[in-house]
Amino acid sequence: MAEEKLVGKIIHFYTNIGVGIIELSDKLDAGEKIHVKGLSTDFEQTVESMQVEHQNVESAKAGESIGIKLNEKVREGDEVFKLFE
Repeated sequence: MAEEKLVGKIIHFYTNIGVGIIELSDKLDAGEKIHVKGLSTDFEQTVESMQVEHQNVESAKAGESIGIKLNEKVREGDEVFKLFE
């Protein structure tokens, strides 16, 4: 079982493009694996790419809101955890 650390929460989801907006409480880098968990949400995926203010970034820090393409539908309030192997 991989360890996980809470790194943020979903504050918006664009259904038509499958992009979730995550408000970060900790640093997150592209290429890292995340686990999104909520009442009816529970999946893992790798962060392929992320954007801050519509610019592609490799890394984002606490306090920033990032947009990332998600493999499944998420809901506002779902928690985002970073996975450590």
